[in-house]
Amino acid sequence: MRHVAASIFAFSLLSLRLSAAPLPPVPLWPDGAPGALGTAPKDIPTLTIYPPDPDKATGAAFVICPGGGYGGLAPHEGAGYAVWFAEHGITGIVLKYRLSSGGYHHPAMIEDASRALRLVRANAVAWKIDPNRIGIIGSSAGGHLAATLLTHYDAGKPDSPDPVERQSCRPDLGILCYAVITMGPDTQSGTHDNLIGKTPAPELVEELSNEKHVTADTPPCFIWHTYEDTAVKVINAIDFASALLAHHVPFELHVYEKGNHGQGLGKNLPPGEHLRWAADLLGWLGDRGWLKALSPPPGPVAPSPSQ
Repeated sequence: MRHVAASIFAFSLLSLRLSAAPLPPVPLWPDGAPGALGTAPKDIPTLTIYPPDPDKATGAAFVICPGGGYGGLAPHEGAGYAVWFAEHGITGIVLKYRLSSGGYHHPAMIEDASRALRLVRANAVAWKIDPNRIGIIGSSAGGHLAATLLTHYDAGKPDSPDPVERQSCRPDLGILCYAVITMGPDTQSGTHDNLIGKTPAPELVEELSNEKHVTADTPPCFIWHTYEDTAVKVINAIDFASALLAHHVPFELHVYEKGNHGQGLGKNLPPGEHLRWAADLLGWLGDRGWLKALSPPPGPVAPSPSQ
């Protein structure tokens, strides 16, 4: 895939790693997750927050769902994104959700994602986040999890004794990176099997085929995929964008010709360079007011009236 060294984020990968130190992980449930199989790390879903420098902070935040086929979590699609977001003034929050490798299947993953959005919203003031600018981003299977929340959120339970559960888990924006969208014929088999098993009930396949659950209230989305992706079919992105279009939901869709699955921000690129989607995403976020306005480049000084 072609890439750019955009001047608006020309910094080295080393400086990124040094500039956005994470805070200690926060458990989603202080007394244990619902349906937890034990108390080992694999049983405890957490959020890890990467706050931006105060002088860069925009107040926006993204909960980040790494990919890994619902059997693992890819660091470059988790912490890698969080550091990049923080450098651009957005709080990156990595979700460690429960996995099939730990003995979990649906609905544990969507329970974790829903709780993550509620927890961020409940702590928005303490974490210096705008409660109306909390998005979700996911890659591959993490993109399926993000798309599931984008189409299956709720407004919270006002009468819950838990103040976190009173919060809405609706994301304000979605970013889907080479995401699995469907559990139907165009799904990715490993993701499908790890989430719902090899022979799920037809009702479960229908429920978790997210292209079928878009409504007019689905949040706006930025979607990208590559034509060359042989792991997750590009039709997943096209079908989800088509559903958004049918329901008049704003979106931006990019299908790049080149690039294998699992690219993240780009592998083995020179310092300071990222794949083209990163610059396109910054443009979209800027258009939506989620970035600080950039100062115009210096130009020629206009002559004074006396000259």
